[in-house]
Amino acid sequence: MTPFGARLRALREEKGITLSGLAAALQVSPAYLSALEHGRRGRPSAGLIQQVNDYFGLWDNVEELERLARLSHPRVVLDTAGLSPEATELANRLALRIRSLTPARIAALRAVLEGEE
Repeated sequence: MTPFGARLRALREEKGITLSGLAAALQVSPAYLSALEHGRRGRPSAGLIQQVNDYFGLWDNVEELERLARLSHPRVVLDTAGLSPEATELANRLALRIRSLTPARIAALRAVLEGEE
């Protein structure tokens, strides 16, 4: 599941809306929405993000879904060309171990990365 997919599902469930009902309202297929929610599709289009914002009335925090969508590509490619050998090693170690990391380890790594911004 991607960050955008998790938020979309939460919004839908909070309002008691079925996947099919939301798909009809947004004029997309239920299969597409399901794929977004489960992380089998990449980033949604800017138009779909706007439709979701409008549908759920997220006018106070329009940027939230845009930020989540930017962080929601399920097949990430890291280009370390031109970076240090340590950066390349880190990218490769992460790729090899990402599936076995515990939620606590993921949270710790996120905290380190977010502290640098």
